[in-house]
Amino acid sequence: MLAGGFGTRLRSAVSAVPKPLAPVIDRPFLMYLLENWVGQGLRSFIFMLHHQADVIETFLEREATAGTLRDCRVRTVVEPRPLGTGGAIANAVREAEVSGSFIVANADTWLGDGIRDVSSAVPPAIAVVRVENTERYGSARLAGDRIVSFEEKGSSAGAGWINAGLYHLEAAEFASWGDNAFSLETDLFPRWASAGCLNAVRVDSDFVDIGIPEDYLHFCRWAESRKSGAL
Repeated sequence: MLAGGFGTRLRSAVSAVPKPLAPVIDRPFLMYLLENWVGQGLRSFIFMLHHQADVIETFLEREATAGTLRDCRVRTVVEPRPLGTGGAIANAVREAEVSGSFIVANADTWLGDGIRDVSSAVPPAIAVVRVENTERYGSARLAGDRIVSFEEKGSSAGAGWINAGLYHLEAAEFASWGDNAFSLETDLFPRWASAGCLNAVRVDSDFVDIGIPEDYLHFCRWAESRKSGAL
């Protein structure tokens, strides 16, 4: 679980706590994610932390003792310096001695469903969702069940498929890591797409990335209304 970012774009709305703990009604955003992930069957978690890691660790310790994670295995790996999404995963694979395949999720993104479908896909695989405007996210161009290319944020527009922040990856892909910082999204995924080996898992589900105030407040309104329908 990628939870180490600085949350710079969200600071005008949330500044006192790290982004995964952004308050939603009377609970941290991460609480909603944990309930959703556990509800979809996940029982073993590694949280990749950096910014305000101690604050998130305190929250996780409480949840592991008597909360949502009480029947789960929970471990944290704190990056010694910002390593990017790819470097954070490579570091966690090394530190926690991860082998085989595993699921990666963003701790600042709500995706209502998809764990089962992504975990059953051949890695490397990415969950994709369809949105009305891809400009903020960039887009993924699909050919059948493969992602063949990506279009960068800002140069993409209109309806299309986007990276939903949920992945099925293989530990072996990170075995030769050399302690460098790198990005899954800009360094690794485009290379896999060009090689024709990056699988796309279409997910029909609610999706919100709380990285900017507008979308964070959108999620807050949805939670407050206690809707059971689409975001």
